[in-house]
Amino acid sequence: MNTKKIQTGYEDQDIIEAINHSKNLDPVIRHLYHTNFDSVASYIRANSGNDEDAEDFFQEAIVVFINIVRKGNFRGDSSIKTFLYSIARNLWRNELKRQNRVLMRETNYYEQTEKEEQDIQESIGEHEVKDQLLHLLEKLGDNCKKILLLFYYENLPMKEIFQHMGYETEQVARNMKYRCMNKLKGLLNEHPEMKQSFRSLLANG
Repeated sequence: MNTKKIQTGYEDQDIIEAINHSKNLDPVIRHLYHTNFDSVASYIRANSGNDEDAEDFFQEAIVVFINIVRKGNFRGDSSIKTFLYSIARNLWRNELKRQNRVLMRETNYYEQTEKEEQDIQESIGEHEVKDQLLHLLEKLGDNCKKILLLFYYENLPMKEIFQHMGYETEQVARNMKYRCMNKLKGLLNEHPEMKQSFRSLLANG
């Protein structure tokens, strides 16, 4: 087979023969990259992706294409360019679906957590448990105590709290607050009398 011909890229059949019979696929892969990457990258960038995504998924598409050819499943009904583009497009669509599923799970988790925190916030304002809660907050450590007091007692938004706490971003502060809330819930589980007070307040709230 003429390797130089593959590098300049003329016939699809030459590429198929090289994949099936050649031990060195570098010239073929360079040719596929040169003739197909731009269209795949444009599609991925136009559909919520970036340059790094384009590189990763184009490389994955080439691996899938080579495997299909070697298994004898490439029938040649379409050009290699069209076929490779379709593989990359399907891989990226599956990735977007996966990302959406992850986002939905995270959204559901945060919505549930926000509801729990709203319930706790209402309870925290009740005078009969306020002093006891302050005592529990002491056990969480200075950072957790400070971030929860700023949020629940001073009613500061997270965009102010992260600056107050010296965190790099609002998301860092938000993640810290969730961890602190989980620690607080753990302490409440260790103090049934406090937990019961919360349930009573919520039931009457």
